[in-house]
Amino acid sequence: MYKNSKGEEIYKGISLLFKRSVLREFYSKISKSEIPKDVKISDRTVFKLERTPAIESLFQSLNPYFDSNVKPTEGVTHLKLLEGIHSLLSNNEQLYPILFDFAEPWKIDLLEFLNDNYMEDLTMEQIAMLTGRSLATFKRDFKKISNLTPQKWLIKKRLEMAYIKLKEEKKKAQEVYIEVGFKNLSHFSTAFKKQYGIPPTEI
Repeated sequence: MYKNSKGEEIYKGISLLFKRSVLREFYSKISKSEIPKDVKISDRTVFKLERTPAIESLFQSLNPYFDSNVKPTEGVTHLKLLEGIHSLLSNNEQLYPILFDFAEPWKIDLLEFLNDNYMEDLTMEQIAMLTGRSLATFKRDFKKISNLTPQKWLIKKRLEMAYIKLKEEKKKAQEVYIEVGFKNLSHFSTAFKKQYGIPPTEI
């Protein structure tokens, strides 16, 4: 966007538009443990960003395309959008729940999310937020897909994945319990024996 301005220099503005598909792709690839916890959703609609090296280098790298009227390739454009999301998140953590708010009618599929992130140390509140729901809506939607509580579903899922890793991948309990999201080996062994009737060391 170009505008006339006072003086000799012409005002130039470069805008980035993040489509929902790009945000979904970015979100699906980041580790959920990287997402800061207890970030309150802001009611502001405009955020003033700090002039960080990440922000400045992003727009400096875009300048040549506009100065030369050479259209960037689709691949370059896509990479710049991903770089833009990285820059925004590092600039202000309040943008996490805003950029990844996939509210209705674009709510993230609960089973898909939980199957992809069952090993992450997330609270029910965080899972609700990250799937575009309030906590009450999350609990209501979860009842539609399982007779178990979310906590029990997660434990069952973790144990099922642990069984596969022990049985088929021939891994040891000492490494498996961490991979599937348990915090200590004792709790894992107790829960495993309760579900399968034998300790994980006997698989």
